[in-house]
Amino acid sequence: MSACATKSSTIECKKVPRQATTLNVGDPVRESGQDVVYREAAAAYGAALDRLARAYEADSDKRRDLLQEIHFALWRSFETFDSRCSLRTWIYRVAHNVATSHAIGQRRTNSVALVGLEEVETLADPNRGQPDADRRHALERLLELIRRLKPLDRQVILSYLEGMDAAAIGEITGISPGNAATKIHRIKGILARQFYQGAPHAQ
Repeated sequence: MSACATKSSTIECKKVPRQATTLNVGDPVRESGQDVVYREAAAAYGAALDRLARAYEADSDKRRDLLQEIHFALWRSFETFDSRCSLRTWIYRVAHNVATSHAIGQRRTNSVALVGLEEVETLADPNRGQPDADRRHALERLLELIRRLKPLDRQVILSYLEGMDAAAIGEITGISPGNAATKIHRIKGILARQFYQGAPHAQ
């Protein structure tokens, strides 16, 4: 296990617990170091975590539960965070681990098959041949393709879409930067071809 690896455990959906204190009126609230790091991380990466949850879960209610699980896992993980890797790497590794476990559980429940890069181009698009109503619909089409990818491929492309380079993606996923760069190139090409096949006048 690498220095940045998180503990493997089942994360139950629950609220982030507050530190137990006895306060008098006017007393300052004292935060632990764990609470401070979590609060700063949530403020800096909250929007990115929202996007990640959306890319893993289409159902809005389940997505809220997933996001809560991610935040709880992050809060708990900072008890052992020792800064041997960057905060960003730690956050995305924890978040992807929780989201991947969620996706695998949903696959078992709903019998939704996750596919590799070789199969994704053969997936049927129910909206193929119909012009996109707006950018939101186009984004949902793209996210639906990404949700069907196997965990590692999904982690790679989502990290890339968040602006990370191959070295950072390799650090998060545990693969080499060269392998990450190769996967990025392949996934981008496949998703572009699959996505634009349904566009009007596509050749």
